[in-house]
Amino acid sequence: MKRYLIFGAIGPFVGGLLLLYATTVASGYWAETNWAEVSKFFVTFAKSLQYSYLFGIVPALMTGAVDDILYHVPRIRPGLRICIMGAIGFTVAELMYGSRGPDTGVIQFLLYGLVGCVPTLLSSWLANKYADEQAPVHST
Repeated sequence: MKRYLIFGAIGPFVGGLLLLYATTVASGYWAETNWAEVSKFFVTFAKSLQYSYLFGIVPALMTGAVDDILYHVPRIRPGLRICIMGAIGFTVAELMYGSRGPDTGVIQFLLYGLVGCVPTLLSSWLANKYADEQAPVHST
């Protein structure tokens, strides 16, 4: 249960921030950056956070379910599981967001892929650290 709470809390927050960043970079908004523009960015993020959770909670919980399935496969170690989850997050986010807007190219491919990869990696790592049951140590 902790795994799903971690994915549900972290995923939409970080994913929404990165999606807003990817959209602003793709639109050319970050050409001239000053503190007023950065503050506008974070105000917009704060105002759109409710929508990030509204539209991001289901995909985050779905990736949490995949991570939970991979956790129960004994041959998959935590490091490999985290890498697999990052690849899945990158691929799914790229397929969902990569064709947005008039521009397509390597920058958009990487930015929109990172929208899914980073929250999934972070959530999977935190779930590995805090949600997985640790095997008891037996003294001999």
